[in-house]
Amino acid sequence: MTIGFWASLALLSGCSALAADEPATLVLRHGRVHTMDPQRPMATSVAVRADRIIALGTDEEIAPWIGPGTAVFDAQGRTVQPGFIEGHGHFVSLGESKRQLDVSTAQSWDEVVSRVAESAQRVPQGQWIIGRGWHQGKWSQLPIPNVEGYPDTRLLSQLVPNHPVLLTHGTGHMVLANERAMQLAGISATTQSPRGGEILRTADGRAIGVFREAAMRPLYRALERAQASRTRDQVRAELLACVRAASEECLRFGVTTFHDAGASLAEVDLFRELAAEGQLPVRLWVMLNDSDDVLAENLAKYRTVGFGDHHLTVRGIKRMVDGALGTHGAWLLEPYDDLPASRGLNTLSLEALRRTADLAMEHNYQLCVHAIGDLANRETLTLMEQVFRAHPERSDRRWRIEHAQHLHPADIPRFQALGVIASMQGNHATSDGPFVVHRLGEWRSRTGAYAWRSLLDAGAIVINGTDAPVETLNPVDSFYSSVTRRMANGEPFFPEEAMTRAEALRSYTRHAAWAGFEEDLKGMLSPGKLADMVVLSDDLMSVPVDRIRNVRVEATIVGGRVVYRAD
Repeated sequence: MTIGFWASLALLSGCSALAADEPATLVLRHGRVHTMDPQRPMATSVAVRADRIIALGTDEEIAPWIGPGTAVFDAQGRTVQPGFIEGHGHFVSLGESKRQLDVSTAQSWDEVVSRVAESAQRVPQGQWIIGRGWHQGKWSQLPIPNVEGYPDTRLLSQLVPNHPVLLTHGTGHMVLANERAMQLAGISATTQSPRGGEILRTADGRAIGVFREAAMRPLYRALERAQASRTRDQVRAELLACVRAASEECLRFGVTTFHDAGASLAEVDLFRELAAEGQLPVRLWVMLNDSDDVLAENLAKYRTVGFGDHHLTVRGIKRMVDGALGTHGAWLLEPYDDLPASRGLNTLSLEALRRTADLAMEHNYQLCVHAIGDLANRETLTLMEQVFRAHPERSDRRWRIEHAQHLHPADIPRFQALGVIASMQGNHATSDGPFVVHRLGEWRSRTGAYAWRSLLDAGAIVINGTDAPVETLNPVDSFYSSVTRRMANGEPFFPEEAMTRAEALRSYTRHAAWAGFEEDLKGMLSPGKLADMVVLSDDLMSVPVDRIRNVRVEATIVGGRVVYRAD
């Protein structure tokens, strides 16, 4: 449960200027503390004043810091480590997902339809039914009828005719809609697929109700029109509810910093308001995703570092050059093995990406580019290389490729050579693993799919995350995937590309902090750094491998405040 965060944050607000000889405000003792600091890798006790660590050592060494007003946290021999840094997720979408119809566990198309039909019994006629999480690659049987393995939504339209239905694919890169939603979106037999998107059709040209990438936009616009009557206060209340739901999820899983991969200026405005009021419990590091025209007018104003006691930083720009492997949208050098007519989608022209890159360089933002396919990664690396050469005065850029999932072996050394960060997600490999070889064939899968070991051996910085809500936010699950690469059936997915436990933990702490220019504040437990810690039920570095996924968060500490304790 969350410990009174929303109602009682003023307790320590006056402690930031305490004299050096005053006692600690919090001492954590009797712990097995992994500091991630090479100078002192282990400790048993941590002393905190206000939001900063002031000392680490043995219980005896730290005891003098305990005074009459010091809160003492007894870790009872449990493991303590720096708070997890989620390297790539979607903060508001994570909160929204808690309020939508969840079809992620459906084992077939028929089960998805059944869940929507049940929901329709509870929702007033005419109201949209919004859900997410379906993934045809994870169903136990092929939908009938289908196009390229994707379901024809006629059955859904027959069973749910009076509610517009919009269900987002588990990857977030495809939607399916029933007939009523398509009517409201103005999609007809003559509607053409847009650049960077595709409307899936039968052989005779009928739209089946499945839409890739840019083709999703008319449906989202129709949903926006349906919601246009909401007042400003209603919109704010809904967004605030999403922020709070996402924050609760973060604290439950020990995530103390969240790299938000694509927020609007309106969302940042709310984040800033909450941070100013001390009402943002998780530290956010934000990538903006507005259009270039909007960004050109606002980048200077919105660039933010460490606002609200380091609860809000805005210094990234997010762009996407392709889709997802699970939807055949990843942009590939060669055709898909299971869809030979396609090499995926380039969703943003390289000319447009160059314009964004120039904006990022001009305003000293980090460019963070979603690239999944091998061609998407190659083109992104090449474009970044060109921009870097044009701006030799900017030597410490820390630009990032988000996902970097499928690489040609020749491009793996380029990450280190260019100083480009590989922002990857451990649990994508094990979640996608069952269908990767079908999509790419054995050679491409073996030599470049989720190539963590190869990237690390080549000297690249690899950071970790979950892409939540695409996958569960739980860092322990992604840690397990990173070190075992075991899929749900227990089989390993090219285990030679696994990380060591130390590498996996660094990818969630020190390296993730570095990827946000926050290595002086986060990622290690050492004097002067923010007191962001997580207490675990067992030690990720030594627990038997088959028990890693049983490790649970016992407590989360942000800025020296215990903000979550397990029941």
